[in-house]
Amino acid sequence: MAMSLGCLRARVIGSGIARHSPASPAEFRDGSRQQRARLEEQDGAGFCSAASRQRGPMDSQLAEARALEAEITALRRACAEPPAPGEDTSRVRKSFQEIYQADSEGWELSKDLRSHLGHLESELHFLSTLTGISIRHYSKKTEDLTSTEMAEKSIKKVLQRHRLSANCHMITFQLEFHLLEIQNKESLSSVITDLSIIMEPTEYSELSEFVSRAEERRDLFMFFRSLHFFVEWCEYRKRTFKRFKEKYPEAVHLSEGASSSCMGIRSPSRPGFELVIVWRIQIDEEGKVLPKLDLLTKVPLQALELDKNRVIETAPLSFRTLLGVLGIEATLESLIKSLHTEASN
Repeated sequence: MAMSLGCLRARVIGSGIARHSPASPAEFRDGSRQQRARLEEQDGAGFCSAASRQRGPMDSQLAEARALEAEITALRRACAEPPAPGEDTSRVRKSFQEIYQADSEGWELSKDLRSHLGHLESELHFLSTLTGISIRHYSKKTEDLTSTEMAEKSIKKVLQRHRLSANCHMITFQLEFHLLEIQNKESLSSVITDLSIIMEPTEYSELSEFVSRAEERRDLFMFFRSLHFFVEWCEYRKRTFKRFKEKYPEAVHLSEGASSSCMGIRSPSRPGFELVIVWRIQIDEEGKVLPKLDLLTKVPLQALELDKNRVIETAPLSFRTLLGVLGIEATLESLIKSLHTEASN
């Protein structure tokens, strides 16, 4: 506005000088008035050109604002007017198509997830049947330990915390272990940094030492493998003792039931004479599970004095030799039959 007034002022001054100023020699004696008029006219022209230059961008912005206002007005008018019947139907149909397409994609994804979940459950069932270990609860937490220096060298360091509770037939346990993974461009290495095993109270005293050894070595594979074979041997011992008890109920005695680690063989015709089979299941330093059977004799002192051939004294050694030749079940049955036959005679 100031520049426009300046321009107008310059025009007025220029026109006034040209029309109303007298051109007498007295007024232009020194030429000062004429020179001043020319300077004011030049200044006025400068103000006009500057104003026109600044008015250009303002005009374009004003035009753009007016175009936006017109577009907003048109949109408001379109929203206020009711849509045509065909247009409304097509809009609804398009919305349903979009919803159906989204649902179809979700159904396909859900179908894939169900299929994958079923496959995993099948594999887990197979592993449980194969190993006898059933996992009841499992959780995993991951912590990124990658430092800035490692990231610059393309090295990734991740610590995984795994927790699970499971049972292997009649043995229930809880397990927690930490797995450290270090990955670079060429290889991936993983190591168990911590292992903690909690066994619920059980009658198998052989397991306590084995569990301590597995924790100390942080050997998770040895724990699962040895536990599986240990339980298999326990089940086999239980079935064997139970079968002999049912077959020879008068001769066989199980002091702790079918789960007992000892089986007594008695002769009804020889009171005080008894053979005791002690069947232990041992786990060695490397985690190998081995059965160990020993024969103990309970005989009266008088019978020992009459044993000139030292048959009773050498019976444990003969029993071990017989195990190597006949096997466990055949050896036990031969002992039971020997005493049972004598009783029958």
